[in-house]
Order: sequence, then structure tokens, then C-alpha cells
Amino acid sequence: MLGVIVFAHGSRDPLWRTPVEAVATRIGMADGSVLVCCAYLELCEPDLPAAAAQLVARGATHIRILPLFFGMGKHAREDLPALLASLKTTHPGIQIDALPTAGENPRLTDLLAEIALDSGST
Repeated sequence: MLGVIVFAHGSRDPLWRTPVEAVATRIGMADGSVLVCCAYLELCEPDLPAAAAQLVARGATHIRILPLFFGMGKHAREDLPALLASLKTTHPGIQIDALPTAGENPRLTDLLAEIALDSGST
């Protein structure tokens, strides 16, 4: 069973989580068979290990991590690979993959350009 973790930085501001949780909701709406949750690097709960443990407890045999980072900064380049290695050690029977950061997806780049040029959005 596939589980998806929408992974973001985190913030003390509770409203900051709204768009992150909206992505998780949309994933669940798109495919109701997928287990979905959010995780945060810092300042919010759950963290990535806790979210992965939740999904495994719910029956996930494959976990895909969607990092909502716009660029390939330190968190995506160093922190996420270290967390991923730790998760694979903690859950050896589970396939765990991290997708490229959201900002590296050319479809997102195209969508942002489209939004910027949309005359009906103002």
C-alpha cells in the first residue's frame, strides 16, 4: 500500500500549515487508496520519522516523500537524505523514496509562469 508524506519546513505560525495540508488533502482526493500525511522538518509536528511510523502502522509498504521545498538548499541537499537513510534503517521492509523538491519539477515552474501571466488572476 502506498503512503505519501508531504514534507515541508515548518513554522510557528499555525496558518502556515494550511497550504501544506491542502496538498495532502488533494492527494487523498485524487486517489483514496493512498495513505497521506504531512511532516515537518522543524517547528511543527509530526516530524518525518513520526509520520513514517504512522503510515507504516496504517499498512503502508511503500512511502513516497514529497518535499515542498522550492530549491535544492541545505534542507533538501543534506537534511532530507540523512533523514531518508535513517528511515530506511528504521523500516527495512518498507520501500521509501523521496521525490525531487517541488521547485525542481518543470510542471510547477510552468504553472507558476502561467499564474504570473494570467490576466484574470488580479
